[in-house]
Amino acid sequence: MKTGLILFAHGARDPRWALTVEALAHRCRSRDPSLPVQCAFLEFLAPDLKEAVASLVSADVQHVVISPVFLAAGGHVLRDLPDRVAGLKTAFPGLTVQIEPALGTSEPVIEAMAKVCMDAVTATRSTQAQSTDPER
Repeated sequence: MKTGLILFAHGARDPRWALTVEALAHRCRSRDPSLPVQCAFLEFLAPDLKEAVASLVSADVQHVVISPVFLAAGGHVLRDLPDRVAGLKTAFPGLTVQIEPALGTSEPVIEAMAKVCMDAVTATRSTQAQSTDPER
């Protein structure tokens, strides 16, 4: 059974917003070049979830893993996404869909975000210490 991956994100009016999601898709593709990977957006940007799934199905994908690119599991992940997936099952008979938890709830992601935050604090403290050093 051929599997594809959809990175499902909120979307925004400014198309530059999608650059981070596209960078994530690029990294996923580079880890497994044979894996079809699509971005999909809840609103404002294209493709939407149904269009992304149609693209994967046209590449003979029979199983789709959806990774919600959300910091936490709010209404979009808990209600909007399952509602859209229910519609996919009607539009694409035989397709199986697996919804993963919001990426931001993953322990490695939380740890990576904590590191970035603490690196910023460390850099600020270092800069402050250098600027108040009486030897300088």
